Amino acid sequence: MPESGSAGTVQWSALFARVDDYNLSLQGRIRKMLVSAILSGHLPPGSPVPSSRELAKALGVARNTTVFAYQQLVVEGYLESRERSGHYVAKGMANQQAAPQGAPAAGPPPRTGVDWSRRLVFHPFSQRNIVKPANWQSLPYPFSYAQFDAQQFPTAEWRECCLRALSVLDIRMWAPDLIASDDPALVEAIRNQVLPRRGIWAEDNEVMVTLGAQHALYLVATLLIHGHTVVGMEDPGYPDARNIFAHRTERLVPLPVDDEGLIPSPALRECDYVFVTPSHQCPTNATLSMERRVALLELASRTDSILIEDDYETENRYDGHPSPALKSLDKHGRVLYIGSLSKSFAPGLRLGYIVAPRELMVELRALRRLMIRHPPAYLQRAFALFISLGHYHALLRRLSQVYAERAQVLQEAVRTHLPQFGGRPIHGGSSWWVEGPPDLDTDRLAQAALRAGVVIEPGRVFYQDPRSQDHRHIRLGFSSIHRDRIAEGIAALARVVAESSR
Repeated sequence: MPESGSAGTVQWSALFARVDDYNLSLQGRIRKMLVSAILSGHLPPGSPVPSSRELAKALGVARNTTVFAYQQLVVEGYLESRERSGHYVAKGMANQQAAPQGAPAAGPPPRTGVDWSRRLVFHPFSQRNIVKPANWQSLPYPFSYAQFDAQQFPTAEWRECCLRALSVLDIRMWAPDLIASDDPALVEAIRNQVLPRRGIWAEDNEVMVTLGAQHALYLVATLLIHGHTVVGMEDPGYPDARNIFAHRTERLVPLPVDDEGLIPSPALRECDYVFVTPSHQCPTNATLSMERRVALLELASRTDSILIEDDYETENRYDGHPSPALKSLDKHGRVLYIGSLSKSFAPGLRLGYIVAPRELMVELRALRRLMIRHPPAYLQRAFALFISLGHYHALLRRLSQVYAERAQVLQEAVRTHLPQFGGRPIHGGSSWWVEGPPDLDTDRLAQAALRAGVVIEPGRVFYQDPRSQDHRHIRLGFSSIHRDRIAEGIAALARVVAESSR
């Protein structure tokens, strides 16, 4: 614990400078500084704090700012006001500090000698997955997929919904523990405004909110897949879906894809479950043809298999007409439908949903209750308002236009600067699956490009076999790069390619 002291020995200006949360008002920053000083032990219980005038002078702020900060801290129990004496740290704060006064600073915890690697029953860290640099937002050319674009975020609209969700009546709806339930307003919004656009009609007991689509996949895998289960996976396909299923079974069957999506093959007959991304195949962006959709559903019915449909980015079609979901054609209850609400909006919100038969949904809710009980109810209510007030679909329409413009610029830039690269035309989504020349190693290219400030995703990770000889594909995302930076980013990538081929 830091050395404690009196108010007179505290360097207030230095402490204030460390409160770098400039989203807070001056009063908020002062309160945060004082709370930190009290809880960390810089100001022990019973010690005086400077007068509002002295603190205002030390920090270079108006006196009223410190007066209001002190008043709020008194209300919250951090300070006590003594008539004609000033403000003091509340004596009740003695129970809030981590160690007695004068205790030595805590060092690193002692090593226990436990061999944790021997105790682990699963090593998720060793699985292959998409790796994005932690500092991608500070790099000039982030061709990263499904990342946040601050310029496109609907700040005013989202703030409106968050404030509405803080009304007295709304708080009474989301503040209690929902246990295994969801906010009925969000379920209704999904059922009546999201799913119908995909041709899906579901009862309220057939829809469950999740912490993103990946959480839904984990729930399904936990309930339905065991060591002898055979799961068909698109190849190339979504790496983390593969990782989730591989945690439950080693019997993963790679299923090839082409320009029309998943290719019907005899291997499908072996599968108990088939994971498919029909609207925008991950990562190639191919759309599963209607003929293949019908054939896949008929095969599932004949072989008693289940289709797990991840319908990501379906709303981001540039022609404004989403293709019908596989689930919308399902007449025999063979499709488990998974969607994301936040991927296009703000990936950090982590909201998705699953549509499943009610008898399975009972178990899914019970399992979710064991894991997290339910996604944050306040977030659910705010998002329900975001959808019902029309902001969600307005945002999707705007993003489709923005992405269409960026896709055009990207394709033109690649034709100009990297004529030896190419891919199928982009009709929707926020990424492009690009194929380079046969001798290109995109793993090495990605490392070299990163040093030049260009973020790309090498394609080998999308293939099931880690020894895959497909080393010439890359995925270029354009959700988080401004259209004006795309051409110069591809030009920079072209220079890296030229240097690496020398």
